[in-house]
Amino acid sequence: MSREIFKRVEGRSPAFLLLIGGLGLLVLLGMGSAWTMEHHGHVITGMNNRIVWGMPHVFAVFLIVAASGALNVASISSVFGRTAYKPLSRLSVMLAIALLVGGLSVLVLDLGRPDRLIVAMTTYNFRSIFAWNIYLYVGFIAIAGVYLWLMMERSLNKYSKPAGLVAFIWRLALTTGTGSIFGFLVARQAYDAAIMAPLFIAMSFAFGLAIFILVIMFSSQGTGRVLGEAMMRRLKNLLGVFVAAVLYFTVVQHLTNLYAAEHHAVERFILAEGGIYTKLFWVGQIAIGGALPLVLLFTPMFADSRKAIALAALSVIVGGMAQLYVLIIGGQAFPLVLFPGKIVSSSFADGSIAAYNPGLPEIGLGIGGVALALVIVAMSVKILALLPRTLADTLADADTDPT
Repeated sequence: MSREIFKRVEGRSPAFLLLIGGLGLLVLLGMGSAWTMEHHGHVITGMNNRIVWGMPHVFAVFLIVAASGALNVASISSVFGRTAYKPLSRLSVMLAIALLVGGLSVLVLDLGRPDRLIVAMTTYNFRSIFAWNIYLYVGFIAIAGVYLWLMMERSLNKYSKPAGLVAFIWRLALTTGTGSIFGFLVARQAYDAAIMAPLFIAMSFAFGLAIFILVIMFSSQGTGRVLGEAMMRRLKNLLGVFVAAVLYFTVVQHLTNLYAAEHHAVERFILAEGGIYTKLFWVGQIAIGGALPLVLLFTPMFADSRKAIALAALSVIVGGMAQLYVLIIGGQAFPLVLFPGKIVSSSFADGSIAAYNPGLPEIGLGIGGVALALVIVAMSVKILALLPRTLADTLADADTDPT
């Protein structure tokens, strides 16, 4: 009998029905928020002609980036041959698809006229990074779907490895494209950096794996499946490496900007004088999203603590949201340098720090996108055999990889 036996979740327990009901209400909250913004206009939000990417974009980019990283567990198995991760591959791919659908839903509903998306899909501009990303996102869902099908269809399993390689390369392109949206905006000093692409790849690894760890822990506990210490040790060590990588690229990004005199002003704004953005950077991004997870994951006193691992994963998610808030909104709040070396002022508040306070509809829409992704995952484990019967240590120890 194969040790990689998967089983559907029955989904009849009161807890499961309560979970679906609660998530469904949050999805309705998101839809209601989108309708409110569509009906009353974006004037009811905190967005304006200077902060055009608001809280919905923070949620959307986080979900999109995390989707790429969630596929990492499946890639480790198929592409790099680490068989210990194979029982988690199906859930990994499904979670990646769900997170991307949730993120894209937030983006589309925030457009104001989502029907006009058809223009971008039918009129292609090769010079636009936004146009490239549309095809990267749609292609990712299609490729991941085929990848999942090949893994689940026993007669086609032999094709799952090449499909996994294609999915791995595509997800790197997707995250590179998302990071390049910001890196190519040379008019914004907080964005203009070639390191944005590798930084986003590192963030995708950390954010996606953090969500995956929480999902697999919750699923195992809720369904009574065994989740061995060996598997948890592998996942937590990987998460620690990815968190350290994010911190490394963040340090390199800011040290590079501090070296260039033209970026001193924006660095002073983010690191010292930016108010809420400075607090979110040091407390949210660095302390909660970086230092705390590393302490929880690598301190010997927390070595065998499931609660510490869960708290570390949750901290990475909170820190990731803070990081994207500082990057996306803080980067827009800092004024454009229209005329270098000159003091600029106008009736449009050029040259001053832009104010932004997220409106409740923005937050509601973002929460709705997260809930939609989780609903898709919850219903998928009920409909499809995505979860293994067990992740006992005897299964995880089959692979001798020390991570």
